[in-house]
Amino acid sequence: MLKKMSSGDRIFTLINSTILLVIAFLMIYPLIYVLSASLSAPVHIASGNIWLLPKDFTLDSYKTVFENKNILIGYRNTIMYTILGTAINLVASVMIAYPLSRKDFYGRGIITVIILFTMFFSGGMIPTYLLIQDLGMLDTIWAMIIPGAVSVYNVIIMRTFFQGIPDELREAAVMDGCSNLKFLGKIVLPLSMPILAVMGLFYGVGHWNAYFDALIYLSDSHKFPLQLFLRQMLIQEDLSGMANMGGEALSDSILKVEGLKYAVVVIASLPMLILYPFLQKYFIKGVMIGSLKG
Repeated sequence: MLKKMSSGDRIFTLINSTILLVIAFLMIYPLIYVLSASLSAPVHIASGNIWLLPKDFTLDSYKTVFENKNILIGYRNTIMYTILGTAINLVASVMIAYPLSRKDFYGRGIITVIILFTMFFSGGMIPTYLLIQDLGMLDTIWAMIIPGAVSVYNVIIMRTFFQGIPDELREAAVMDGCSNLKFLGKIVLPLSMPILAVMGLFYGVGHWNAYFDALIYLSDSHKFPLQLFLRQMLIQEDLSGMANMGGEALSDSILKVEGLKYAVVVIASLPMLILYPFLQKYFIKGVMIGSLKG
């Protein structure tokens, strides 16, 4: 039987619920606004008449984006970079984090210090570019994947999670003749699905939104990711609008850019927004366990 709430508890619950609803609205409203703006006539966007629902519903902005043949090329490349890059990220992070979580691993303290050093200090953009050039990775897909193959921050979180797995499991597995590699594959990784899902989401979002590395390392447009094509499209439309602007009135090209910007945001963000609900339960559990267990 549930205990009856006191008046103080009811007030506390009401205040908390109100605050959470306000926070939820502040987070959800920008998403709704961007979607509505992308489906509205550009003149309403420029005049600031859109608050919640689309006005003069139109798909012209999306048609303009998808009429560009490079968009499909960008989607293909970004999906490839995201899947391949995330797989390499997870494998490399597990290979580093798991040994560092083992108390019987000799030299793990020194190795951890060396890894942490790279988290705070780096060679900079020019030395990194020269290194990529010397390795022969310029204008290849590996330039988009290898330089960021491991995130030290994510490795530390994953190591903390692995440290929470009881040593008794490993001792029992060793008594049954289980090797270290088999113990990792058969016991540790199945128990680590929450943290793997979280790290996969972190790495995946990073690869999906990446454009700066492509801007520096890639010259072949057939290897460009989606974000770089969208960036080029916006720049071209902005320049076209500036060239066509006359007097104090906004030209049709500038109005077109207003709707195009929001359509680009939706197209670039939608896949990750669709993926997140499927990983939400693992995401919450993984973040909490990885942050609280020490």
